[in-house]
Amino acid sequence: MKKYILPSIIFILINFIGLAIGGIWTNQGVTSDWYNTALKAPWTPPGWVFGAAWTLIAITFGIAMSKVWRRKDNELIVLFILSWLMNLLWNPLFFLLQSTGLALIVIINLSLLVFAITHYIRVRHGKWYLFCLPYFIWLQIATSLNMYIWLMN
Repeated sequence: MKKYILPSIIFILINFIGLAIGGIWTNQGVTSDWYNTALKAPWTPPGWVFGAAWTLIAITFGIAMSKVWRRKDNELIVLFILSWLMNLLWNPLFFLLQSTGLALIVIINLSLLVFAITHYIRVRHGKWYLFCLPYFIWLQIATSLNMYIWLMN
């Protein structure tokens, strides 16, 4: 298990760096007038849930990717990089540009990408895919929230 500690820390840090960049691009984000006056889904969780969810995702997805890294599964590393970049892209599209339709396209594609990562980790690395499930599940919730805002505003 010690062999996974350093790669886990590195991937967790990469994920938190992505969250920090996303936070910068979100700008006022959830406190902005645009977001506060937008019609949001009745199932929109309170703000603290978003932070808790993304913290859990950064950690668990980082752990999953450490297994992939140790096994030198380069295809999955490429998919990880693509998912990381797509995740970054969503924030400025949704919050800064308020382009909820483009953001929806990005998050749907991100969901498909994370599904593929989860599936291939399950096939190639066994139970490690369980560490991807929080991300995949959260993306389904986030996609529904994005879709609701796109449809209703």
